[in-house]
Amino acid sequence: MNNTVIFIPSHLRANRLPNKPLLLINNKPMIVHCWQRAVESKIGDVYVATADEEIAKVIKDVGGKSILTSKEHKTGSDRIFEAIEKNFSKKPENIINLQGDMPNINPLAIKLLDKFMKNNSYQIATLATTLNSKKDLTNKNIVKVETKKEMQINNFDNVLDFFRLKNSNEVNFYYHHVGIYGYRYEILKKFISLKRSDNEINRSLEQMRAMDNNISISVGLTDSYPLGVDTIEDLEEIRNIMKNG
Repeated sequence: MNNTVIFIPSHLRANRLPNKPLLLINNKPMIVHCWQRAVESKIGDVYVATADEEIAKVIKDVGGKSILTSKEHKTGSDRIFEAIEKNFSKKPENIINLQGDMPNINPLAIKLLDKFMKNNSYQIATLATTLNSKKDLTNKNIVKVETKKEMQINNFDNVLDFFRLKNSNEVNFYYHHVGIYGYRYEILKKFISLKRSDNEINRSLEQMRAMDNNISISVGLTDSYPLGVDTIEDLEEIRNIMKNG
């Protein structure tokens, strides 16, 4: 069976929430929660790829593995590629890029992505879940996925677009994007060799680099609704969720 390695790219320089990975949730740094969820998926090795010694230390303190990378990367995919190039003589067959700001992601969602990757032909794969309300469509902090067909739980379809805000009369289907990606090494290598596209820069969505260069993205629907932490309000909400959950 194809091997999978999970990477969690992380850095301390988030504009909206500085030092985000080290902020405490239930007396534990956010990045540690994400790392634990990845480990609990029991898919394969888990590495935190980071430019910051402080992040590497908290991962080491809980028995995890980290790889130090350059501070110059613009995206998590670029950071992961450096980590692989410097530390893996034998390249992983399947790579999962798990964002480090989803401390309550369900390990079963990670397993769903891994299962799809190991049993299907794909270029890039990701996950989505249902939107909580119509208000989510106008919340620019929530990234949306657009598909042509209505999706079913645990099934995958082709992505038409990713967006934060959109004015459209098209009758398509919209979902809440979950910040996790799967790709094979050769696709990752191709992706990071491409120039950042205008849509990637304007929308602050790295996946648009793939879409704008005809790299197809498959999306699977999960019933897991992880909260992405981007603001102080998100932090307060996730603290309440995880305290009571």
